[in-house]
Amino acid sequence: MALGKKGLGRGFESLIPTDIIAEEFDVTKNDDAKVSQLLELKLDQVIRDESQPRKSFDPEALQELADSIKEHGVLQPIVVTKQGDKYQIVAGERRWRASRLAGIETIPAIVRTIDDQNKLEMMIIENAQREDLTPIELATAYAKLKEQFNLTNTEIGQRVGKSPSSVVNTMRLLKLPEEAKQAMQEHHLMEGPMRPLISASPELIHEVLPKIIDEGWSARKVERFMTDKRQKSSHVAVKVNEFLKEERVLSEVYGCPVRIRGRSVTFSAGSDDAFRELLKSLELSS
Repeated sequence: MALGKKGLGRGFESLIPTDIIAEEFDVTKNDDAKVSQLLELKLDQVIRDESQPRKSFDPEALQELADSIKEHGVLQPIVVTKQGDKYQIVAGERRWRASRLAGIETIPAIVRTIDDQNKLEMMIIENAQREDLTPIELATAYAKLKEQFNLTNTEIGQRVGKSPSSVVNTMRLLKLPEEAKQAMQEHHLMEGPMRPLISASPELIHEVLPKIIDEGWSARKVERFMTDKRQKSSHVAVKVNEFLKEERVLSEVYGCPVRIRGRSVTFSAGSDDAFRELLKSLELSS
């Protein structure tokens, strides 16, 4: 069957997101659909490419992926080309191996001819060199080259004229929540001020995003804002911990639950008799 509306691209190294790439940011999705088929292949129909340099896979990581596949299935199709009555893996050998380990019988696969695979790769590279591409579209193009064409960060950089670190940093934008990615796309936000948000909480992103959009905050200003927020949060956490210690001490002294909030101390009694005893204790200690 023809390639339908599925996102493509899963499973890079830890610095790069593992979420399926959204089609809305894939500038070559229409060309991809024209030259691709999405099929469910039997595992014994699929063979590895013996010319691929990578021949060893971490057994523990492979088992973890196999366990995930048992529970959720193969979330991301492998990419193959037809070789006689078999299908040779272009990208996704780790998923194929883990599927065999998981004991499943079939695997989703994107099927292309070798010529179409090469043409599509060149098309993605050409698009990645366009100046009008948004950072999210560029990140998606890099991720697609890595996931579906087995290119390393260095190889992608060489093809588009960027350093490997630049490629990785751009791809990391795909870790941003949907709200931030959509904002980048709609408001033409630059990569710099958005990069500090990659490791931020959704709440903090929601708070700072309007400032980037409306006030044009720079990366330095975003970083300063986030640093201040973390310091304040750390300070509050220390105060809460100190209060917890005092609450425990007072609870032991007066034999009842005690809460400290700001400059208020609250004593709680479970019954009228306990309340009267608490009042006596407080009177004696005053």
